[in-house]
Amino acid sequence: MNPAPTTAEIALPGACEVLVIGAGPAGSACARTLARAGVDVVLADQHAFPRDKICGDGLIPDAFAALRTLGVLDEVMAVAQPASHVGCIGPRGGRLDVPGTMAVLPRRQLDDILCKAALRAGARMLPPARFEAPIEEGGAVAGARLRIGDATHAIRARWTVLATGAVPQALIAADMCERRTPSGIALRGYVKNDSMAGRLKTLDIVWHRRLRPGYGWIFPCRGGVFNIGVGIAHSHNTLEGGRLKMKDANLREVFAAFTEVHAPARELMAGGSLVGELKGAPLRCALEGARYSRPGLIVTGEAAGSTYSFTGEGIGKAMQTAIHAAQAVLAGRADGRDDAAVRADYEARLAALKPRFDMYERANRINVHPWLADLVIWRANKSARLLRRVAGLLDETSNPGNIVSLRGMRKLFFE
Repeated sequence: MNPAPTTAEIALPGACEVLVIGAGPAGSACARTLARAGVDVVLADQHAFPRDKICGDGLIPDAFAALRTLGVLDEVMAVAQPASHVGCIGPRGGRLDVPGTMAVLPRRQLDDILCKAALRAGARMLPPARFEAPIEEGGAVAGARLRIGDATHAIRARWTVLATGAVPQALIAADMCERRTPSGIALRGYVKNDSMAGRLKTLDIVWHRRLRPGYGWIFPCRGGVFNIGVGIAHSHNTLEGGRLKMKDANLREVFAAFTEVHAPARELMAGGSLVGELKGAPLRCALEGARYSRPGLIVTGEAAGSTYSFTGEGIGKAMQTAIHAAQAVLAGRADGRDDAAVRADYEARLAALKPRFDMYERANRINVHPWLADLVIWRANKSARLLRRVAGLLDETSNPGNIVSLRGMRKLFFE
């Protein structure tokens, strides 16, 4: 058997039409959309696939819509764990089961499916490559320099797309970062506990004063494995005195508190075994913290802040923003638009999404004041109309800010 070729022996491309940095849901969605339209796309990621990614792994209706658009929904659902309800649990133990179309699939599997789908469409994947810096030419980005193995490789491109997630290093290197600190943090682990496989079937989210300003979750995967974690997705409106500093939040202590205050979490951990380690990751929320574009360069996915503040959910919106990026490039390609017109198209698409992100940021007050969850759960269990409004948070037909506003609080008692 001949040995695998080394990086030096692989013929690396020197140019392409679009270079996508990051092969998570956003990068792969962008690459697949472009490649299906016949664009010459090169996809780069600093890790070899499949690889782990710290996430809650929940897929809600916006993720289903994006996966359907990409043509991979059936492939994803063949290996995902479907779920029909989100279980909302308040500090006093009240529970509201909210119906919806959902599933859970570890990112190791989901991202691999999406990456392979991009390659099947015609995108080319580099060996593990870390973004070092853009190639600057005439005031515009004309590609990127990538670290592959021990060498730096330059690839020229008409467009470079940064889909590098919440970690800010690539944004900083590309001069696109407006805020280095994350807007949230999360800690998750996988626990194997066969005895609870038939009992925990919903995507449970738990609020408690000891978890503020955040929440805990337990999401069922297949094979008796559960994704369990805690997250703090905050904003400038959630805490007095400004943004929470990461040093102020010890997520391992919050996780320990979660297993104390929530009996199923305690039982899951006590009777199960960790699969790997507890791992933490930053979040970038509210479509804030980064510039969206500059000549020759587009930022998309969580690098652009595509995670919702209130829920910490970001998979669907990462793919949606990336599909918008690809569609803007394709429209410009078809119509002969210049760089500025393509970027204006993309930024207008994100601007159209921004009001909804702002709504979810206002709803983030539940994470700071968990007693609000008790109130909503209590009333929604008595009101079919309010339950439908809460269910609308999943499919984005309701305004989450209205539910927890002063006006919304008054309506809780009279509808």
